[in-house]
Parts: sequence; structure tokens; C-alpha cells
Amino acid sequence: MRAARTTPAFPDLEGKHPCFSTTAEGHAKAARLHLPVAPGCNIDCAFCRRDFNRVEQRPGVAARLLSPDDAVAATGRALRIVPNLAVVGIAGPGDPLASDHAIETFSRIHALWPALTLCVSTNGLMLPERVDELAAAGVTTLTVTVNAVDPEIQARVTPKIAWKRKRVNGVEAARRLIDNQLAGIARAEKLGFTIKINTVLIPTVNDHHIGEVAKTVAEAGARMINIIPLIPEGRLAHLGEPDFIARHKARAAAGKHLTVFTHCQRCRADAVGTPGLTDFTRELYGDDIRAEPTFSHG
Repeated sequence: MRAARTTPAFPDLEGKHPCFSTTAEGHAKAARLHLPVAPGCNIDCAFCRRDFNRVEQRPGVAARLLSPDDAVAATGRALRIVPNLAVVGIAGPGDPLASDHAIETFSRIHALWPALTLCVSTNGLMLPERVDELAAAGVTTLTVTVNAVDPEIQARVTPKIAWKRKRVNGVEAARRLIDNQLAGIARAEKLGFTIKINTVLIPTVNDHHIGEVAKTVAEAGARMINIIPLIPEGRLAHLGEPDFIARHKARAAAGKHLTVFTHCQRCRADAVGTPGLTDFTRELYGDDIRAEPTFSHG
């Protein structure tokens, strides 16, 4: 079996962006700040369970939702308390492109601290419409979650979406999501974005399909992929987390087409610090910070 690629996909970011660094050493050098400003989502993934708490260590979870004002203030504090902060990202708890909050936040942070690398993680449904806005706001690194490029498979992962103010279901919803993801990746590549793909490895659903996902997104313009083992949650809580062999097979299949990122910590939407090494979340997001009181699951 062919081993996954391990050479850096993005040499300029090695050691400067933990989620785009191929080596363990590079992953451990720079800190990132996740700002939980995205209030809602526009797709319904079967494995997703968003929540507000301080204890769970997984995507989709934050202690609270921040307004853009709160997020800018938090960035200023983070620069004082996190000595190696290099990246500011928005990855939830909803989708950053489903509202205007993330783009407003990025634009304001870029105006104040242009040396920071800005990073967004999105499901890609709104990417073709909003990628130019991201570029104008100073965002340069992009992660798109692509779990399938076959609509029949994607419909099992994401059975419904909200598109143009309407609910779309099943294979039609899956086809729209995939088409938008690939079009958005292609446009982002032309704009000069550094592009990584997140793919959730779901036993019995897409575990046989990872190579085709990697091949297709590579053709669209992505250069790195992160295979994330399913956390059994939501409507897929009955499935087990994929074991080491399943993860190895998926990474090997993806590695024929893309550099494989292997150091993912499955971070919270409000993570602060160097992944797996330091955590400044409580120091930064104290009880004195004002936050929006509600959260929509879309």
C-alpha cells in the first residue's frame, strides 16, 4: 500500500500555521486563535451536534458566541497573552459564510493587525458567492469540508440544506453542495488562497470513497487533505469511530493525490493556543466578556 505524502504542501506556512504544517515540529511552533462568531449553519450534517460548554474537545463546541466587537477585542487580548500567536481563524460554531459576522470580523482584524494570518473553515455551500469577500477581508488560508463527491453518498451525510431561502433535500441538496464546494475551491485557487480539505471518515458511508474525494478536490485546486475520524454524534452516534487500519487506508488513498495532514486535534470553535501543547481559552474567554445570548442551528 502506498504511503501518504509527508512533504510540506505549503513550505511558506510550515511552522507558521499549525493546521497547514505537515511535520510535527511545524505543527507545534505557532499558536492559533479560533473566534466563535458564526451564529448558524446552512446545512444539516448527520454527525453534527453543536453545543455551548467548556468541557467537550471537538468541533462545533464553544463556551459562548461572540459578536464581531467581542472578537476584535479578544484578538487584542490574545496578542498580549499568547506569545506565539500567528493565526486567527473562524471555524464555527456555525458556518462562517452563512452570515456576515465572520467576514466583518476578518476585515476589522486585518485592518488592525495585517501581519496575522487569517483562516476560515467552511462547508463550502456559500463559497462561490463569498470567496471574493474573504479575499478582500485579508483571508489567505481556506479549509473546506468535503465529505463526498458522489451525491448519493453525500445525501447520507448531509440530507438537507438551506439554499436561496428554501429547504432542499436528499440527492438534490447533495448535488448543490458538492457543485458549490468544487466551484468555490476552483475560484479560491485562482484568487491565490492556500486550500486544505477536511474530510470526515465515516465507517460504512464514505470510507471507500476517500480516494475519489481527494482526486476530485485536487483537480479543483486543493493541495492538502485532513482525514478526520468520525466522532459518533447526532444521527450517526450508532457508528463506531474508525480504527487505526481504517484511518491508515483512507490516508493512503488520499495521499495518492494530496499531501495528508496528520496532526489534527479536532479543535473547539473557541480554541486558543498551540494545538495539543498550550491552552489559553479560559484566560482569554473569561466571564467578563459580553456575548450574544442566542445561537441558531440553521
